[in-house]
Amino acid sequence: MKDATRYASPLAERYASAAMLELWSPHERHALWRRLWLALAEAQRELGVPMVTDDGLAQMRAHLDDIDFDAVAAFERRFRHDVMAHVHAFGAVAPLARPFIHLGATSAFVTDNADLILMRRALQLLRVKLIAVLRALASFARRWRDVPTLSYTHLQPAQLTTVGKRATLWMQDIVLDLADLDRRVATLPLRGVKGTTGNQASFLTLFDGDDDKVRRLERLVVHRLGFDHVLPVTGQTYSRKLDAQVLGVVAGIAASAAKFAADIRMLQSFGEIEEPFESEQIGSSAMAYKRNPMRAERISSLARFVITLEENANHTHSVQFFERTLDDSANRRLVIPESFLSTDAILLLMSNIAGGLEVHPARIRRRVMDELPF
Repeated sequence: MKDATRYASPLAERYASAAMLELWSPHERHALWRRLWLALAEAQRELGVPMVTDDGLAQMRAHLDDIDFDAVAAFERRFRHDVMAHVHAFGAVAPLARPFIHLGATSAFVTDNADLILMRRALQLLRVKLIAVLRALASFARRWRDVPTLSYTHLQPAQLTTVGKRATLWMQDIVLDLADLDRRVATLPLRGVKGTTGNQASFLTLFDGDDDKVRRLERLVVHRLGFDHVLPVTGQTYSRKLDAQVLGVVAGIAASAAKFAADIRMLQSFGEIEEPFESEQIGSSAMAYKRNPMRAERISSLARFVITLEENANHTHSVQFFERTLDDSANRRLVIPESFLSTDAILLLMSNIAGGLEVHPARIRRRVMDELPF
């Protein structure tokens, strides 16, 4: 059993998927840092930087994933700098590469580019779950397409719709989210290879003033990392507006799920449609007869959290004075992963509900007949 005397995030312990947790793990992030350093060094070697050697590159390639986190922690206690701790830990296992690991770069080369890569991968993981939700809702909509039910405007009984038609409202929201997500994935840029304040001066010095080689260096690194776009202008960091744009997509998905969950909660209170209920599930500790919509309520709860984080990202962007400030760092360590972990959990719940909805036609018909005279 894990240590029960220390706080543990419910997102990790209860809600998010193994794949999303692995993506935002320290190992995944810092192995990615090593791949960024390798891509930079390989491109520098290709462009003729004499300090970069083939033997050093070979040692880097051999130690991309075997990260000694105890050694990293010891270096960080000495240097009080997380990136330099990882530089030294990498250099310890790749000593022939020590002279050129991180050559010409600033910390944001690894931290910012890694964050953008992780966000793109996280969006792609969410995409898989969005498709699963759409498939489950499509099956439900087809099955119940011809069953009349009360519709509601202003939360008052309105003209009839069908059970299946109502499900297509939830699907339409997800389709819009999917299109938004695909646009963001297709256009998301890397920060690229910039210097300490975004002016690339260190790399211009490295190439003896050859501007063409500096441009080629950036293109080589970006393409090695599987991206087609790079921000042409940055400060020390990429514009935090990108974070806000990405979290806008994520918050939009959460909002669509919250709308779905609210509808299910009301339909369950009417007795018309219920979320799945396990054979030994306990609906209430004091009222055993109850079938509370706990999955839909959890979606509502998590979605409220995610939606507020988009606003947080915009606030962070608004106070990045000049080339950057550091008040974004601790905030982003929380906001970005937890936005994705929460939305991952939301979509797992939504897929579970959509794939197991219980429809009660007799109750639906009774409510229709009760309101039909009016």
